[in-house]
Amino acid sequence: MPKPVQILYDAVTALNRFIFRVASLLMFIIVPVMLFAVISRYVFNSPSSWAMETATLIFGPYFLLAGPHLLHERGHVSLDLVQHAAGPRVRRLLELLNYPIIIAFCVILLLHAIPFALQAWQYGETSYSSWNPPIWPVKLFIPLSLVLLGLQAAVEWIRVLFDPSAVTGAQSDHGIAS
Repeated sequence: MPKPVQILYDAVTALNRFIFRVASLLMFIIVPVMLFAVISRYVFNSPSSWAMETATLIFGPYFLLAGPHLLHERGHVSLDLVQHAAGPRVRRLLELLNYPIIIAFCVILLLHAIPFALQAWQYGETSYSSWNPPIWPVKLFIPLSLVLLGLQAAVEWIRVLFDPSAVTGAQSDHGIAS
């Protein structure tokens, strides 16, 4: 791979890996909050009005921000049976077709997600529950995660384009140090 392409690939992948690691820390909030919700409901027969909603609102950004790194790690659902049965050339062709589809998906969703998130922010949207927390901050993560996912798909596509040997199997390492 040409040096500038390798630098771009490494930068986008490192950014998404960093964001994933930071987002993973949200589990240290989600788990205790859900534990509190379960204990308060079933042990003390006093359900909280905020705990499950808080866990849900925190899980959204965690889920969205983990996607781009998961794409790099090949953790998304895929047709492993087809990929394992195919030879390296067919696997490469499948990846060369797959990543532009992901990018197009991200662009189309982004065109709808930006106005959706901006409207939520402008109106100071809340959940309208009895606790009624603001939910517009969570909605801002949707376009952000789509940009990050699209960028990761683009650099993965470029990697496959420039390095035919990078595609060795459905669950292969990319031939690039993580």
